[in-house]
Amino acid sequence: MNQTKKHYHHGDLRQTLLDTATAIISEGGVDALSMRKLADHVGVSRTAPYHHFKDKNALLCAIAEAGFKQHFEVVSLLPQQHPQLDKHALFELYVLSYIRFADSNPETYDLMFGKEIWKLGQPSEALHATSRQCFQHWLEWIEVLQTEKVLTDQHPTLRVAQASWATLHGLCRLLNDGIYVNRDDLEEMGKTAAAMLLKSPAGAD
Repeated sequence: MNQTKKHYHHGDLRQTLLDTATAIISEGGVDALSMRKLADHVGVSRTAPYHHFKDKNALLCAIAEAGFKQHFEVVSLLPQQHPQLDKHALFELYVLSYIRFADSNPETYDLMFGKEIWKLGQPSEALHATSRQCFQHWLEWIEVLQTEKVLTDQHPTLRVAQASWATLHGLCRLLNDGIYVNRDDLEEMGKTAAAMLLKSPAGAD
């Protein structure tokens, strides 16, 4: 395939490589991605990607890290963006936002939480730090919701955070893996999951 090489402004190539790599994975899976193929798709020399990523593992880690940062930005802004919502409604919105993110970014979500990096690869220190930050944010919010009697306080905060996150993750895996493919039910599934996790419905004493 003949491709015209593109000229990039300083700092632009790295993001283009990340975006193109994600697109390649979307079309053919992780095995379809190679540093050489990525360079050819972007239209740069085959050594250019190595100026930004040491190898394919580092590239995959960078995609996952960017996914965590994007997800963290989306959910951390929810309270400020929706100050009119009570804690019950805000929790439901968080659940829906989580599932929507996974549904809209399946390849990135797979790298964020899948075995390709965490079991078969080598997660970078930056990826470790970013993923821990996201879970720490979830843990702190669960503690707030327990204090305000929105979520059960009959179990330790860490266990409630782990169990509730596992519930959301399980829904996302069913959808992204194609086991449950009726996406018309996506919103209702999310709302039902939120209702099951909440201590009591909105407005209850």
